[in-house]
Amino acid sequence: MSVFYFVAFLSVFFALMTIFTKNPVHSVLYLVITFFTFTVHYILLNAQFLAVVNFIVYMGAIMVLFLFVLMLLNLNKDTEPLKSNLVKFMGVIAGMCLVVTLAGSFRALEASESIILKDPDIGLVGNLGRVLFSEFLLPFEISSILLLTAMVGAVLLAKNDPKKA
Repeated sequence: MSVFYFVAFLSVFFALMTIFTKNPVHSVLYLVITFFTFTVHYILLNAQFLAVVNFIVYMGAIMVLFLFVLMLLNLNKDTEPLKSNLVKFMGVIAGMCLVVTLAGSFRALEASESIILKDPDIGLVGNLGRVLFSEFLLPFEISSILLLTAMVGAVLLAKNDPKKA
């Protein structure tokens, strides 16, 4: 249980570093570390599929995209507009909500008994694949056709028409 509390502390710490860092590139890198701690949480919960999806999709694809966009925007202090008093006021309210949430969670913190699962293999990838390809085969195939159609549409929209050039 101490591993959980350590990783939870790291999650909150790096999430706060994401918010309070002035440099946007550093903020994105702290968000990547925060997502990595979420992956560790998924592993502790015996949800290997969610851990792998979080690792590949969020850390590997979306956060790299955010990082490239931030580097292409070239945000400087000169180009960043000044924050209005309304934004600062909303930030103070959000900070107070965070403090109230943390105080409530520390107040409700107590030692509990460990949970014993009826089926310890419930979050494993093999069981997920078995259910996905037996009970949910039709929705899975329909979603794959939908994704294939979207990909073909994106390629056709991005393709230059030689007749117009």
